Amino acid sequence: MAVTVNEYNEDSIKSLDWREHIRLRPGMYIGKLGDGSSMDDGIYILLKEVLDNCIDEYTMGFGKRIDLRISEGEVSVRDYGRGIPLGKVVDVVSKINTGAKYDSKAFQKSVGLNGVGTKAVNALSDHFKVTAYREGRMKSAEFQRGLLTLEHPEQATTDNNGTLVQFKPDNTIFKNYHFIAEYAENQIWNYCFLNAGLTINFNGRNYISRNGLLDLLQRKSNQEALRYPIIHLKGEDIEVAITHTGDYGEDLYSFVNGQHTTQGGTHQGAFREAFVKVIRDFFKKDYDAADIRQSICAAISVRVQEPVFESQTKTKLGSQTVWENGPSMRSFVLDFLAKELDNFLHKNPATAEALKKRIEQSERERKELSGIRKLANERAKKANIHNRKLRDCRIHFNEEPPTKAKEDFFQKQKESTIFITEGDSASGSITKSRNVETQAVFSLRGKPLNCYGLTKKIVYENEEFNLLQHALNIEESLDNLRYNNVIIATDADVDGMHIRLLLMTFFLQFFPDLVKREHVYILQTPLFRVRNKQQTIYCYSESEKQQAIKALGGKPEITRFKGLGEISPEEFGNFIGDDMRKEPVMIGQETQIQKLLEYYMGKNTPQRQVDIIENLRVEKGVSEEVSE
Repeated sequence: MAVTVNEYNEDSIKSLDWREHIRLRPGMYIGKLGDGSSMDDGIYILLKEVLDNCIDEYTMGFGKRIDLRISEGEVSVRDYGRGIPLGKVVDVVSKINTGAKYDSKAFQKSVGLNGVGTKAVNALSDHFKVTAYREGRMKSAEFQRGLLTLEHPEQATTDNNGTLVQFKPDNTIFKNYHFIAEYAENQIWNYCFLNAGLTINFNGRNYISRNGLLDLLQRKSNQEALRYPIIHLKGEDIEVAITHTGDYGEDLYSFVNGQHTTQGGTHQGAFREAFVKVIRDFFKKDYDAADIRQSICAAISVRVQEPVFESQTKTKLGSQTVWENGPSMRSFVLDFLAKELDNFLHKNPATAEALKKRIEQSERERKELSGIRKLANERAKKANIHNRKLRDCRIHFNEEPPTKAKEDFFQKQKESTIFITEGDSASGSITKSRNVETQAVFSLRGKPLNCYGLTKKIVYENEEFNLLQHALNIEESLDNLRYNNVIIATDADVDGMHIRLLLMTFFLQFFPDLVKREHVYILQTPLFRVRNKQQTIYCYSESEKQQAIKALGGKPEITRFKGLGEISPEEFGNFIGDDMRKEPVMIGQETQIQKLLEYYMGKNTPQRQVDIIENLRVEKGVSEEVSE
């Protein structure tokens, strides 16, 4: 019997140019691809890479305005900085390891240091155009998927100095992508909060912040729930804003050189540790760290020379020092808070007293729950042994990466997902068709409890909530969350919708940060299957069904899926793979969670009934106008 052996010789060794490598391994440069339904999907990283260059210009003192437009998947970004030197316009966006940021004098505390950003945008765009305006002259170059197609000659201009970048992501890489305006707005606000005085015009609307992180916390928090006015402290290369609310958990926002480090890092860890130490020293009492940080809402921003991140997408800071031969990140943050926060509390005794009362309230609540938690933990351990509620995956969100292949591991961490399903039939279909490396399944038994207005005690006393909390590993902190994507997968009927609402109430009531940080989604599964002998089309709405019938012609077979359990495992694999449709559960910046829950889940049934009837009338009127 002949044995085929793969040849390994000189012909096996291949060299890829920069463009081919980026397109072959995009995850190394922009993290996961996605379709735009997640905040960290690749299209937002492309946008960020271009905006980062504009921000670096502003930070260096050039240009106070950025114009951004997103329309039908196309992006245009214009800054008013110095403009790319005209002789280097093509090189800067198409030659790897080319840029000004290797010169630390030109870009002392820049976001991007690797000379990759705009090259990745160029390579991953269907078309890409860059135009530089500099001292009365301009030059443009156009590319298609990273290949230069047209280099315009240099010419005179009356436009202000700066750079214009226009691109459209490649839909062969970012399949079915769409920009969600709220995600883009969130990025824009963060840039404004971290660069007070900068104006970003997004699709005709100006965004500007005058008070930095103070504005951020005012926007992110429920002002009515604040236990004391926001503490706002600024120093050289560091800014901090702190308050406590009535919500559960820790709500921390951390930034480095204007970059939102969504996964934290050394600066965020230093802040958490330093805040506890300063509070203990000020009150001369050894409070439990968890009680001090319970219900905290805070933000920290630092400026670091040549920051080291743990991945190209720069979501976690790895730098141990603030600048070369300078203080450690830990001592830098601690020294700042030990002086500034301590001084503030001495000068503002009313704030200090309110802070103390919030800590002691958390302490009482923790002690009251300690016995219940112990019993609940024992129940959870026993349940994990004796039932199959959780079918786990192999890679989890907050695991330590292996020493090798870190980039590939980070990519899979972002893909780590848990589907929360109703009943055994639905969970069975997902379990059989899932990716066992990155997708877990948690099966609910019946409808969850409406927990609106209840205390956290119910989380431990209710078996379903207790087991779900343990599956997610969020009992102590969201920092331990095991899955990046928490997907509610219920039937598209009245009962399924009710279960969705009850689960969202649970998360918003007890773990609001899970929603605020865009971890929670609703799985969209097809309502119809339309097929003939040659082709099968899955449809997610009535309009898609009509289009499919028209496309297939004749009288195709039409199946209406009433529940997830009716979809075979073979078919389900189509809906939870690369083309999975998931809708993010989003909370507006100004949304007050308790008022939201009170309206939808409280005892104001008559008011809801009137509003539903009125909205139905509006919908009916709109549909009649359309049909006419």
